[in-house]
Amino acid sequence: MHDATGWERTEPPAPVRIVHLGLGAFARAHLLWYTQRANESATPEQWGVAAFTGRSAAAAEALARQDGRYTLLVRSPEGDAPTTIDALVAVHDGADSDAWREYFRRREVGVVTLTVTEAGYRRTSSGELDRHDPEVARDLDRLRAGEPARTAPGRLVDGLRARRSAGAGPIAVVSCDNLPDNGSVVRRVTLDVASRVDESLAGWIAQHVAFVSTMVDRITPATTEADRAIVRSLTGREDRSPVVTEPFSEWVVQGQFPAGRPRWDLAGARFVDDLEPYERRKLWLLNAGHSLLAYEGLSRGLETVAEAFADPDCRARLEQLWSEAAAVLPLPVEDATAALRTRFANARIEHRLAQIAKDGSAKLPVRILAVAQERAAAGLPVGRAGAGVVAAWIDHLGTIDPATSDPGAADLVARLPGQGSSTRATLALDLLAPRLARKDVYARHVAELLAVRRPTTPTLAGARP
Repeated sequence: MHDATGWERTEPPAPVRIVHLGLGAFARAHLLWYTQRANESATPEQWGVAAFTGRSAAAAEALARQDGRYTLLVRSPEGDAPTTIDALVAVHDGADSDAWREYFRRREVGVVTLTVTEAGYRRTSSGELDRHDPEVARDLDRLRAGEPARTAPGRLVDGLRARRSAGAGPIAVVSCDNLPDNGSVVRRVTLDVASRVDESLAGWIAQHVAFVSTMVDRITPATTEADRAIVRSLTGREDRSPVVTEPFSEWVVQGQFPAGRPRWDLAGARFVDDLEPYERRKLWLLNAGHSLLAYEGLSRGLETVAEAFADPDCRARLEQLWSEAAAVLPLPVEDATAALRTRFANARIEHRLAQIAKDGSAKLPVRILAVAQERAAAGLPVGRAGAGVVAAWIDHLGTIDPATSDPGAADLVARLPGQGSSTRATLALDLLAPRLARKDVYARHVAELLAVRRPTTPTLAGARP
């Protein structure tokens, strides 16, 4: 069903050749934007996307009423530029397992993409599938019984089992999440699930499924009612699901596509043999900077990245954090940090600190602790600026309901009250980086910085930060 108010397609939609899991704003600002531009650049080769929600069905319902089409509002300091995205040709509730399996059975579907966030892969701190996660355990039982799975790794196994049964051939799985070597992450948890359900299926996946790693970058804040009003004014259409994003975008890709892919390279994506330097630069500069600004900014009563970046103390801490990362980055950082200063200062992109601050227990190991580990390996001091981010996160934990803001830190939150700075630092590092080199030195830095932090005011239990 779709509205008759300007959303009708004037041409037939592109055939579904990509299945996507995680119908959030970032996927629609990044993956679908690149796919749209590739389709426009590579006519007649067209790749349509069928997307499934990760949790709530609401996003699918709203987009279905618009035939999958929506407005991407590119927001620069000079103004807003709307573009209609047509590459999304089918939208589904994530619970629609019949449709999920049916797409996997189609030989022409050659790519599966994911944006499920770091926590969605259900891993332990050492990287393997968390078999003690109750949802993982339930998924294993469901899959053995032939029932639909609910976690991202379980859904992949469910779909790939359907593809094997249909004899539909090889396929590529592409992660678009902020994890180092994310293709290997997805491969490991997928094979972990498959091997506990059907060893022969795990063997088929290992032989026929390519797991592609990518580095993605485009700031995409949550859409507000004011944004919807701007879209209405600029386009004359009522859009229930517009997406706001910044002008900057970057996508670096490593891996094989045995069943073909869109010409994302014509849309600006870069295909490389070694993704790691680009991943590190992005994680240790952009993402680490976001985490610092989120926890330091929230403690000062600030709400957006631009507000925190404008705060002199936050800015000084950020520059020091970048300096610590630059010493162990394999790529030049001058152009990247100059671009980030421009991006962070764009006050028209209201990137909410509370949004960034969620799931810090999953984000900080790859954004902050990885830098400390690399500095230790290089014989450098582990870094006080990074330790300051950990200290700010520990303080932040006292202001949240972890069930909604950081489930991975729930046990830690329960153990922190009444503890001194040294104990709080040690408990946090035991969770974030149990095998960190020079952990005692790093813990001392965190404890010292905790001891001098200004007190924060806890929110009511259950309230969002």
